[in-house]
Amino acid sequence: MLFLSLILSGCGMQSIPTALNEVEAAWSEVINQYKRRSDLIPNLVNIVKGYASHEKETLQAVVEARAKATQTRVGSNQLTPESLSKFSQAQAGLGSALSRLMVVVERYPELKANENFRDLQVQLEGTENRITVARNRYIQSIKGFNNLVTVPPTSWFNSIFLKHEKKPQFSVEDEAKVKQ
Repeated sequence: MLFLSLILSGCGMQSIPTALNEVEAAWSEVINQYKRRSDLIPNLVNIVKGYASHEKETLQAVVEARAKATQTRVGSNQLTPESLSKFSQAQAGLGSALSRLMVVVERYPELKANENFRDLQVQLEGTENRITVARNRYIQSIKGFNNLVTVPPTSWFNSIFLKHEKKPQFSVEDEAKVKQ
């Protein structure tokens, strides 16, 4: 019995569940940071509305993108390539709408001078950085997990006992443009 337990522990009996826990924790952090960004948006929109009320189209685009992003939820147990792609597209849409809003803000020096706006802008920039860090941690945890479930000897243990599939990775929509 001792011999069997030593062999199984050497084949990754503990490492695959540990890696799965790391993936779930990393995904939770990604979700938390995107939620933080989403929570900042109503205040940002209200401040901009006070200074640039005739920019309704841009403000509405931000509100709609936020609604879509908050409705697109993916739990760590629901991570499929399709669900991750849908989630990424919704978050990218929100990021794009926020970028357009910041371009509009450039036309309003008095808005840029508003202390509340500046504070929100700093918080938003910090949150974007946290999102990048969380995504990178998720990518690293997925890499480790996928290696365990696909590379022998741990893949043998996985195929016999656990039967975990590879987890999807974040992807860049237009990889060709990024590489140029």
